[in-house]
Amino acid sequence: MTAEQIVLLGGLWLDGSVWTSVACELGERGRHAVPVTLPGQGDGNRSATLADQLTAVLAAVDAGPGRSVVVGHSAACTLAWMAADARPERVAKVVLIGGFPSGDGRPYADFFEISEGVMPFPGWRPFNGADAADLDEQARQAFAAAAIPVPEGVARGVVRLTDERRFDVPIVVVCPEFTPAEAQEWIAAGDVPELARAKHVELADIDSGHWPMVTRPAELARVLAAV
Repeated sequence: MTAEQIVLLGGLWLDGSVWTSVACELGERGRHAVPVTLPGQGDGNRSATLADQLTAVLAAVDAGPGRSVVVGHSAACTLAWMAADARPERVAKVVLIGGFPSGDGRPYADFFEISEGVMPFPGWRPFNGADAADLDEQARQAFAAAAIPVPEGVARGVVRLTDERRFDVPIVVVCPEFTPAEAQEWIAAGDVPELARAKHVELADIDSGHWPMVTRPAELARVLAAV
């Protein structure tokens, strides 16, 4: 089976609409993009869990006519890797944008304070520097206004990986706010154990901050189309 679709997973606080421009660009390049609005991140389900999100991703993968390229952004890099673990025969490649997968038994995205059962967007202070350098004030305000609080059951969900065949699935790490050289150093140093065990890892550079689907959609689409 060849890869017939590109499944797109946004990181924390994002719904599937964040991929609209990228999906259009991919369509113009003859690629079928499937942006996924993850449970709890755009459907109003504040009780959603990490397992619910994985179920939604696998539904998109299973619905494809062939194998899928699964693209994860930021925290959803782990979700994309979980999909490869669950469907190694149907995931042709995993693309990781601005992040790395957590290992088995680790929390999914327990990064910021939980309030009333959700993890709200924490404001821009944690992202000062390279992460948000290409977002102007208007873009930052728009992002914050649209940010969807992530359910606690997602953020504090526990990652489960069980199939060693995931290490056979090729990986492309797209490096936005960090360089390919830095990513390679982290992998070689053992800071990313899952990628250290993967058999096929490529690195791709993109000149952007942490959200290239927002600030560099055409460039990101070119990278994904080449994948």
